[in-house]
Amino acid sequence: MKRKDAVVLKSLRVVPIPTDIFVFEGPRPCPGGSGKAEGFADGGCANHRQAALAAATHITRFSSVIRIACFLCLSLLLAGAGCATLRPGHSAIHPAKSLPVTTPWDLVALSEPPKCEWADQTGPVWSLYYAGLRYKDKPTRVFAYYASPATLGTGAATGKGFPGVVLVHGGGGTAFKEWAELWAKRGYAAIAMDLAGCGPEKKRLDDGGPGQSDEEKFGAIDGPAQDQWTYHAVANAILAHSLLRSLKEVDARRTAVTGISWGGYLTCIIAGVDNRFKAAVPVYGCGFLHENSTWLKQFEKMTPQQRDRWVRLWDPSMYVGSAAMPVFFINGTNDFAYPLDSYAKTYSLAKHGRNLRITINMPHGHPQGWAPIEIGLFVDECLRGGKPLPAILRPKAVNDQVLADVRAKTNLVSTALHYTTETGPINKRQWQTVPGQVDGSSIVVKAPPKGATIWFLTVTDERGAVVSSEVVFGAER
Repeated sequence: MKRKDAVVLKSLRVVPIPTDIFVFEGPRPCPGGSGKAEGFADGGCANHRQAALAAATHITRFSSVIRIACFLCLSLLLAGAGCATLRPGHSAIHPAKSLPVTTPWDLVALSEPPKCEWADQTGPVWSLYYAGLRYKDKPTRVFAYYASPATLGTGAATGKGFPGVVLVHGGGGTAFKEWAELWAKRGYAAIAMDLAGCGPEKKRLDDGGPGQSDEEKFGAIDGPAQDQWTYHAVANAILAHSLLRSLKEVDARRTAVTGISWGGYLTCIIAGVDNRFKAAVPVYGCGFLHENSTWLKQFEKMTPQQRDRWVRLWDPSMYVGSAAMPVFFINGTNDFAYPLDSYAKTYSLAKHGRNLRITINMPHGHPQGWAPIEIGLFVDECLRGGKPLPAILRPKAVNDQVLADVRAKTNLVSTALHYTTETGPINKRQWQTVPGQVDGSSIVVKAPPKGATIWFLTVTDERGAVVSSEVVFGAER
């Protein structure tokens, strides 16, 4: 039987004040309780908190040992009443030194769990609102869905808790209930938030943040960075991560982020600025949008100064190189929005482990973007010690063949060469596929014709998981 207090925010904090008295600060909204705002008077454990405060205010100038002992006792008292303490040392973002000095987010502030309130806890997928950043000097709220094996009624958290995943939608999307449920069925605690200032059924919130039209993504470039869409979308995804990590049933050390289309674009940025994630999976989205993408006309409208400012603030190429976790890049050969040349330049920046899945004519959409089985396998690999995806090492041309070694813990069953000899717009070319041979942990394929302008290899393992080599561009691209 599901309990409404199955998920509890770890919210007790101890704060030193000048009189050397330790005062226990009131908890943040408790998802397992009333969901009300901060304060001792609200929530199901008010009496315990009032008692704790009364006791704490009489503690003066004890030795360090006595203070620590009192803190632990009071923490246990509150934990017994349905609250739990934050795990120390695992909440703060440590920004990479490689991030540009123009990085606009206060990453330390975004490390703190936002205030939140549950909207519905009756079904297998719960809904909530949490506080976003101020937009045009007004407070905002963000709508989200949350699901886990506990909310589904299929299992309770054991040991350190469920691994967690943050789900970032793309253009025209919203918080997808079915996406959160999909990950909960895989054994994860998942949060999927709306990044367009909307609530359920895409209805605009009175206190929502910026929408996601091209005007708000590109046309607002002359305004303050804090009033632009990418600023809020990245911040709200990081806040969702901080909230997810604060839930008692979630293992804060094991979290991942994945996003689709514009959500993949955001994932490339988020991976670079929030080093608490242990895995990232951007689907379709990439950087270098100003060099080649479906939005070139938006950049043509800008002055050189506006274009430079947009790239400096909002292009993923400025951030993805600072990602501290493995990144799995997924895209299609003919994607209308994020072409292979910009995509290849983006993934080449990832320094802490990367893998690829490039598919001939992969359709573009949210269900198509979360469907590949490799996403779950990659996140399992990084967060749960699952069998890793194969990884194709750098291919080598030898006479009329291409050879490549494959790092694999599973049996390889097939391989292929994919190439195009066409020129012109990179996402409108026709592709050819030639099967190759698997020889243990090596693959052999016939070399592409001399006129090939782009080519890459794929390999499939016994699970049906497909990975790609890096894309090779010919002299005439």
